[in-house]
Amino acid sequence: MVAQTRTPRATWIDAGLAALAAGGPDAVRVDLLAKALDVTRGGFYHHFDSRRVFLDALLETWEHRSTDEVLDRVEAEGGDARDKVRKAGMLTFSKELLPIDLAVRDWARRDKAVARRLRRVDNRRMEYLRALIMTFSDDADDVEARSMLAFSLAIGSHFIAADHPGSSRRHVLARATQRLLS
Repeated sequence: MVAQTRTPRATWIDAGLAALAAGGPDAVRVDLLAKALDVTRGGFYHHFDSRRVFLDALLETWEHRSTDEVLDRVEAEGGDARDKVRKAGMLTFSKELLPIDLAVRDWARRDKAVARRLRRVDNRRMEYLRALIMTFSDDADDVEARSMLAFSLAIGSHFIAADHPGSSRRHVLARATQRLLS
């Protein structure tokens, strides 16, 4: 007789993050995830006591991936401060992490606990930006302004639907980033 294997915790979390990114927290349902994974609900409850515990695990994983893992990778790959700012932005708002980040931001508008977590994540990101920008600007007001503009550009550019006549969006974003970091 072959031993039955349980669906790994990480598989549930990855499926939950995909559901969160696609439809927000209301789309994160045990039944729907079990069906998508082609497993029973029982495996879910082996790893998580409740849906609330699962949602907290999703947020914890998002936080770890979008801060610890990003910052560790940026530091490991090295480069000057300007390169690190660019790299951190690219990784933080990559096609894998951006949809989750946007879903968490939307969720935070309706849930105070999620808003507190988002504030912690954004504060950590801003602290890192400030530290990097301080290496080429010694004016505290300038550092804060550049950090805010860089972070706003990274997040806000995903909400702007405007065309860029005569230029590609990628080129405009690269120029804007270059101006912030010069």
